[in-house]
This record gives sequence, C-alpha cells and structure tokens, in this order.
Amino acid sequence: MAPLFVLVAGWLVLRAAGRLGVEQVSSWRSAGRGASALMFMFTGATHFSPMKRDYAAMIPEPLPKSLPLIYLTGALQIAGATGLLIPPLRRLAGIGLAAQLVAMFPANAYAAHEGVPFRGRPPTPLPVRALLQLAFIAAVWWTAIAEQPTGTVGDPRAPQRDSYSGGRTASMAASRLS
Repeated sequence: MAPLFVLVAGWLVLRAAGRLGVEQVSSWRSAGRGASALMFMFTGATHFSPMKRDYAAMIPEPLPKSLPLIYLTGALQIAGATGLLIPPLRRLAGIGLAAQLVAMFPANAYAAHEGVPFRGRPPTPLPVRALLQLAFIAAVWWTAIAEQPTGTVGDPRAPQRDSYSGGRTASMAASRLS
C-alpha cells in the first residue's frame, strides 16, 4: 500500500505546487506524471533494500528466485521513472512501465495465492493487488502514454522548421531576410 500512498500524496502535493505557480506541475496530468515517477523511483529503490528477499520469494516457478532478477526489475523501474520526466522518452518509458506492471502481475498473484509474506506481514489479497496494478497502469497510461506530444514536427500548433534556415522556423528565416 505504500506505493499507492506515494502516488496519491505525491500527486496532490505536486498539484498544489502547480496551483502555487510551479509551471512544470500546473496540470493534473503533469503532476500525476511527477507522482508516478516518484512512486517508481520509490518502488525501484526498494528492490535494492532488505525487501529484495521478499520480492525474490514472490517469483513463481519456473523463474529462478534470484536477486539479479530483482535488481533488474528495480533498475528498470528507476530507468522508467527517469524516462517519464524526459519529454522525448516519456511515452516509451510509460509503455515500458505499463508492460513491466503487467509482466510482474503473476508474481503478485503467486504471492497472494501462496500466502507469501511481505515485510513479515500477510500478503495483500489478490483482488486488492489487481486493483492496485490497474490503478498504477491507469496512472502511467493517462500521464505518459495517452498524452499527445506537442511541439513536434507535424504538430500544427508547433512552429515548423525547414532545413534551409539552419533549423529556424520559416517565419524567423523570412523576417531575417526583410
């Protein structure tokens, strides 16, 4: 449940910062993207903490319950979180994180079904785990994947660049000629 808390609290705090004038988080979507990045940084970092053994116990057969696999998934979460914050990588990072959440769901189902404890506590029931995974996927989808990029070539709202003006917009090149 800690990741959900990080996501929701982060989203609200970042959106409040946006209302106070921080332009980078001035919309619910951008604040949610920042909160998603924060959550994946948090969860990715836990793969390198003492909780790594609990994560390894959740891996179902036939996969090995190995720490390198836990380190890999943690590193991918941190890389994805970083990618969410870099506009050219945002969509790809979102797709990767959503795919990772889907790929990791069997481990969550296995842990719930087999009663694998996490941090010494009983496992979260499968319906709750499923809803959490769906919420995380929805957050990544809405904040990174479904967002239509602006300011790219072909976007009618973006200034179009031509190769003959050294990358300047056509109107900039014309104004220099007059």
